[in-house]
Parts: sequence; structure tokens; C-alpha cells
Amino acid sequence: MRMRLTFIRPGRKVVTLILTHTQPPMTGPPQTVLTLYLLAAAALLPAAAGGDDFISPDEIDGVSKVDAEGLIELATRTPELVLIDSRISADRKDGFIEGSISLPDTDTDCVTLGEHVPGLDNAVLFYCNGIRCRRSAHAAQIARDCGYSRIYWFREGVEEWRKQQYPLVR
Repeated sequence: MRMRLTFIRPGRKVVTLILTHTQPPMTGPPQTVLTLYLLAAAALLPAAAGGDDFISPDEIDGVSKVDAEGLIELATRTPELVLIDSRISADRKDGFIEGSISLPDTDTDCVTLGEHVPGLDNAVLFYCNGIRCRRSAHAAQIARDCGYSRIYWFREGVEEWRKQQYPLVR
């Protein structure tokens, strides 16, 4: 039996695993055999993909990077700023920056952005957990591709916010 599994990991190249079983055919219900192959693939994927050592890029074309103090300054001088938490709801339960709205990167597209950001020239800032989180970078790139022109990115995200001992809402 031979099975080819292809995975596309966000921010990574395509990873293809080819599982070949050369011993006598496995016996048992087909679902059991498939489950065993999928478990084997899941176990091999991190090694095949080089682990999950993702670090967000230093810069994103068309996006202005800010730190925690820069976020506070931007929010103070830009009352129309829309602050978007790009994390999933499970992460948000651990605390979020006051005034932010939840819009996970997986739900971010031109339509959902338009529901939260009044116009393409409206200031919008994205954040997530920190430099090892790819969600805010992904969402900021989507916003750029949708035509938004005043995009800000808090690359260090909640990690830096906590380090600076700024409050999170729970």
C-alpha cells in the first residue's frame, strides 16, 4: 500500500510525505488501517517540515511595525484606529488588549475586514501572541492585499504587552 500526503503549512513550503507499506497487507477494518497511516504521517510531519520554528518576519511591505509604546501612542492620536486581535478564541480567553476586536486570521478576508474597518484608508492594527505567532502577520498581509493603506502591526504582540506589564482584559 502506498499513500501520498501533502500538507501546506502557513508560512512554509509544501511538505509531502509518501508512506509505503511493503510488508504483507495490514489486516483490519479499512478505517483502522487509514488511521494508522495518518497517525504515522502526523508523527513525521514536524520532522519533515523542520519543526515549528516559525519566527515572524521583521518587516511586511506596506505595513508599519509598532511596539507596545507605539501602539499606545497610535491609539491615543488615532481615535478611529481599529485594533484587531488575530488570535483564535482559545488564546483570547487568556486575555486581550482592551478595545480590540476578535478576528482570527483564519476568518480574515476582504469581506470580514470590511465589516470591522469602515474604509480602506482607516487605520487598522493587528496583533497576536508574539514573534512566534504567524496570525497577525498573515492578517496584515491580507489587509494589504485587500487595499487597506494604513496598516499597523504589533509584531511582539501579547508577549511584549505582558512583559511591559500592561493590563489585559479577561
